[in-house]
Amino acid sequence: MAYATASFVVYGTNLAIKPASRRSPAGSAGRRPMVAVVRCVSTRMETGNLVVDQFDLKEYMAEKGRKVNEALDLAVPLRHPEVIHRSMRHSLLAGGKRVRPLLAIASCELVGGDEKAAMPVACASEMIHTMSLIHDDLPCMDNDDLRRGQPTNHVLFGEDTAILAGDALLSFAFEHVAVSTVGVAPERVLRSIVELGNCVGSEGLVAGQIVDISCEGKVVDKDVLEYIHIHKTARLLEGAAVCGAIVGGGDEEEVKRIRSYARCVGLLFQVVDDILDVTKTSEELGKTAGKDLASDKTTYPKLLGLDGAREFAQSLVRKAEGELAVFDAARAAPLYHLARYIAYRQN
Repeated sequence: MAYATASFVVYGTNLAIKPASRRSPAGSAGRRPMVAVVRCVSTRMETGNLVVDQFDLKEYMAEKGRKVNEALDLAVPLRHPEVIHRSMRHSLLAGGKRVRPLLAIASCELVGGDEKAAMPVACASEMIHTMSLIHDDLPCMDNDDLRRGQPTNHVLFGEDTAILAGDALLSFAFEHVAVSTVGVAPERVLRSIVELGNCVGSEGLVAGQIVDISCEGKVVDKDVLEYIHIHKTARLLEGAAVCGAIVGGGDEEEVKRIRSYARCVGLLFQVVDDILDVTKTSEELGKTAGKDLASDKTTYPKLLGLDGAREFAQSLVRKAEGELAVFDAARAAPLYHLARYIAYRQN
């Protein structure tokens, strides 16, 4: 197995990386360049000629994100009863990174499937994620009034409508996969529905939520914190990637590796969220900053310290990339870069 090391410049990163130089390139006045060294593992790459580093993630995310947005818009049209569909569409089409749909599509393509096969599970994962955001923001939960730079659902439509909008998105997600998936064997469609159900239920997202609520104001150790976030955050990212691999025709070993990759990426997403929550403003995040600190929740920076949380994030990036080593480098490129994007995102 060959190892290759690539350096790239990132501005304003929150991870534990060291300044390369005190000199700033042209056009970057006032910002110090930070060089992140990432070891990429592949049997198909040579040092100095990395296939993955030639990949344009920004273009990929823009193209796939546009298609996902179009599919979501078509899936949930404005119809009677208008108020509930306006509420659903407000949160579902409010933007966002579309990381879960991208994971589903990239994982499907990684195992030889095509985008069309993955789009229903991609949209379903975003519907479920949006439901969780609507419910998270409610006064009885996180009591937040800002999401993706816009007023939260209950602020605009009321708590009653917001709850129902979340319920409608959750139930429709499964219907959408069952009705809209074409060209995929029925048993694989069924497996994807089971996967989605598991990742959002009492052994998935809900498990993480309830343990999180019960631990507010308490000191918890790393194992408990990891349980919370593997279930509350990572499980849905994992489910999106696994569903993509399933409908794409992946074998058991491929699905297992993609599951492990996505679990690392999902936990990484939460670690970075925790870091951003204490290092960024509400304006920069597009949501209320400092909420975890105010509610006395245990976070990775609180438990490990800011530097420790950054080091843990780096270790998750390395582990996630290692799971992709057996795949074709060109097909794996989106997932390599998605892991790095999550690690170095600023909101």
